Amino acid sequence: MSLAEGVLQLIEDAARQQEFTKVTAVWLEIGQLSGVEVEAMKFCFDAVTRNSIADGARLEILATPGTGWCMQCSMSVPMKEVFGECPQCGSYQMQVTGGTEMRVKELEVA
Repeated sequence: MSLAEGVLQLIEDAARQQEFTKVTAVWLEIGQLSGVEVEAMKFCFDAVTRNSIADGARLEILATPGTGWCMQCSMSVPMKEVFGECPQCGSYQMQVTGGTEMRVKELEVA
């Protein structure tokens, strides 16, 4: 719920700065390793945006893949879980390099 409230706060801040009064669509980038449950985000977004500038706005989720650097084989590899193994060599000495973020990518305003 707090993540959805944070998204609404960003939308309201942008509306004040850029002087628009209605948001019809929001595109969120959510990393595969971010720990954000997409269905929960959709539900919470609908609840949080009622009677706001984004009431009824369409929420589009853009999934970004998880990536990591294997310290054992020195390869950049795709990751499906934060503490997963390297798909190349099987090592668990992984450093996550991408897919942990969540950000508002784009707003459609009226």
